[in-house]
Parts: sequence; C-alpha cells; structure tokens
Amino acid sequence: MLLAALLLSGCSAVKLAYNNAPELGYWWLDGYLDFTSAQSSRVRSDLATLQSWHRQQELPLYVATLEKLQGMAVANVNSGQLCDMTDEMRSRLQALLDRAEPTVLAVSPTLTPAQLTHLTQQFEKRAEKWREEWLGGTAQERRERRFKQLLDRVETFYGRQDKAQRALLQSAMVDSIFDAEMTHREVLRRQQDTLQTLRRVQGSKRDEPGVRLEMRGLIERALTSPDPDYRNYASRLQLETCSTLATLHNNSTAEQRQHLMETLKDYEDDARSLMTNPR
Repeated sequence: MLLAALLLSGCSAVKLAYNNAPELGYWWLDGYLDFTSAQSSRVRSDLATLQSWHRQQELPLYVATLEKLQGMAVANVNSGQLCDMTDEMRSRLQALLDRAEPTVLAVSPTLTPAQLTHLTQQFEKRAEKWREEWLGGTAQERRERRFKQLLDRVETFYGRQDKAQRALLQSAMVDSIFDAEMTHREVLRRQQDTLQTLRRVQGSKRDEPGVRLEMRGLIERALTSPDPDYRNYASRLQLETCSTLATLHNNSTAEQRQHLMETLKDYEDDARSLMTNPR
C-alpha cells in the first residue's frame, strides 16, 4: 500500500492515500468484479484487517528501507545496488500477497459467471487503453511519452534536471530495449490466465486443496511469467533500468542529492507517523 503511494503520489499525499487504502482498494476491485453483498462485506473487512497488519508489521520495514536509501543518496551508486533494492521491494509485495491469500481463497470460488463476464470486459478495456498509450503513434512519439513520464519521476526526487541530464535521459530512451509489443502480449497472457484459473475454481469450496494450488499458481505466474522469452526480456530490462538510474544519480549535483535526501526523509517521517497515528 505504501509502495503504491510512494510510486504514484507526492509526499503530501502519502498519508491520505495510505489511510484510505482499504476503501480505495475495495472500489478498485469492485470495478473489476462487481461484488455481491456477501462478497463486499468479506472484502471490506479483510482489507481493513490487512491494512492493520501492514501498518504494524510492514511499515517499520519501509522505514528501514528509506533510511538505507538516504544513506545511499550521498554517494555514487551502481546498478547492482539499485537492483537489490528492487528485489527488496518485491519481497514486500510477496509478503502482502501471502497475507491476502485467505481472502483470495474465500472470494474466488464464489465468483459467478456474470462477474467473470464483467471481469473479461474490464480486462479488454484495460488492454485497449494500454495498447493505445504504448503502441499508438510513431516510435518517436512513444519514446517521448516514456521520457516525459520518467523525467517527471526523476524531478520529483531530485528536482529540476539540467539540459545535459535531460539529454542523458533521452539517450537512454533511444537505446532502451523496452518492447511494448512483448509487454502487451504478457498483459494479455496474465488476463487470460486469471480468467481461466477463476473459471476452474468456480463453485469449489475454499478449503479444497485444489483451490489453494490454483490461486497460488496464478500469483506465481503473475510475478514470474512462464514465458521464457518474456522472463529473459524482463530481467534484461530491469538491469537496464537500474543502470540508467545509477547513471542519472551519479551525474546529479550536490544540491540535487540533497533534494533527494530531503524527499526520502519526508517519506520516512510520513511512514513513522502512520505507524503510530492512523490519521
């Protein structure tokens, strides 16, 4: 929950996003699945419980990570260090998914054919929107969109980038191995995998061993694609991203690194506040 807030919001919005995460999460899920009354009651209750666990058990780990990042901010870094931080965040996501497993096992078998039809329609809309954003226009236009998005993220943490730094980022976009077509195929694979798995467990009892195996398998395939070509591509893209960010950091000024440290400290303060003060 906090990771999403860090990635999608400015510091001033972290508390608001985190404190409202159960309600926001419910409405996001309901948009895909159109919950029944009984399902709504279970999901709302479980999301509140999940947040309580996350606040007590996970936020201290986020604080430790933010402290580590502040220590790294003052010196040059290498791509291996940044990829290690990515793996650390991945482990936090896995912990969250493991904690949410009882809810998944309870709700998934109760989904009706009408709900799965609704989910199919929502998936199709999402895939079309993704295709328009990342596959529409010329290659130059797509690179420019990626550049603007990454520049916005970089400047959130470091402050304004100068001409040379922007040129460095643009060069990285030109040389990137990013493949929108391959990514889109993986998006469609995950959607079909989700629908097929949910259809297989439809009407089952939550405590049936087959349901647990099916849902765990689905989550594992979402985190690690069964497609070897995509796995290889994703691994190379992660290394490339870590290398690009390391280069950007190592070319930042003392003032920009100070800006980074202050931003990270603000996030840390917010996380500490959320640990002790729910509002």
